[in-house]
Amino acid sequence: MSLPEVDPAGTVTSVRGFRAGAAYAGMKTFGEGKLDIAILASDRPCTVAGVFTKARLHSASVDINRRKLAASGHRARAVVVNAAVANSSTGERGLADGETVTRWVGEKLGFAADEILICSTGVIGHFLPMEKMERGIAAIELSPGGGTAMARAIMTTDSRPKHGSVRFGPYVLGGCTKGSGMIHPDMATMLSFIATDAPVEQRFLQQCLSAAADRSFNLVSVDGDTSPSDTVLVFASGAAGGETIEAGSPVAADFAAALEALCVYLAKEIARDGEGATRLIEYSVQGAASEADARALVRALSTSYLLKSAVHGADPNWGRIVAVVGRTGVAYDEADVTVDLCGYRVFEHQQPTEAALADALQISEAMKADTVTIGVGLGTGPGAAVGWGCDLSEEYVGINADYHT
Repeated sequence: MSLPEVDPAGTVTSVRGFRAGAAYAGMKTFGEGKLDIAILASDRPCTVAGVFTKARLHSASVDINRRKLAASGHRARAVVVNAAVANSSTGERGLADGETVTRWVGEKLGFAADEILICSTGVIGHFLPMEKMERGIAAIELSPGGGTAMARAIMTTDSRPKHGSVRFGPYVLGGCTKGSGMIHPDMATMLSFIATDAPVEQRFLQQCLSAAADRSFNLVSVDGDTSPSDTVLVFASGAAGGETIEAGSPVAADFAAALEALCVYLAKEIARDGEGATRLIEYSVQGAASEADARALVRALSTSYLLKSAVHGADPNWGRIVAVVGRTGVAYDEADVTVDLCGYRVFEHQQPTEAALADALQISEAMKADTVTIGVGLGTGPGAAVGWGCDLSEEYVGINADYHT
């Protein structure tokens, strides 16, 4: 099934019944507009699905959200998000601080504290600056047009806000995400918030989110590092009315496709905005023995610093690709392996092609485009996967050398 088109101008509040707002609480020392705390709220209770980091070290926010969702039957009405401080590796104090923040937001909105979720992103090992958090929450003004401000507030090293929306039938899904470095998900390596006015049964909502995340956020990489704060949340309010969408419903497939389209779009935006990145790289693996093999190879390709450096230099050194294929342990016969670089077949039948030998300059020029495509065929089975990453520039080192200080 082809995925619907995403409107890049859409936001998480393009969805009826959702309001958002943001303020500057004094936590962020860099970034556009200096917004660093935001709230997304629904006019009515929502069913919620979530996917979280699989890292054994996770932030207080992840623990709080898992507890609240389990206790409420996966129902919530709002989420508060701060940038600059991750509230991770902060022990019992971190948990208590996070609970206090959700209570403040609940009092502001007139909701129960258990209806408020929380996410934090930024430096690990620092406590939330509670006075700043309280002042920031008090200063936020929520509105149906606040989605763009929210997308800006959750940024850390991101160079721009990332958001979009998609329609299916009478319904809308809108979302925003943040992520630029520390990106190599095992669900998820960033924060992402998605809202819909569709009425969706919770188990089906979770099933759709898990599947969409596997085809999007779990196949994007910037630098091979993951985060303890990683979270994706989907809020379904049902404000548009209609029959509840569940597995087997007439529009179930349409909802799943719309959610996947939005997740893929947001994941690609993360890769495109990777720290210091100048190019988006799309990796496509076909003909693997299994989908697991295809995914493993995509993830290996996307974390090869040699390959990422070659792309940055527009160097058509396809040997970097073949070398990754050779070390991943996926099943293949070398005689069946093919490699395509920016639309040029550069390797097949265990040797370089005529294009690889004669068209190196043309391939190099093609590699200077905004998007570089790398395709690997294994000729072994039906497994396939597509993922995204970015090149590696000198700026990446500078950003991360100075991130904490």
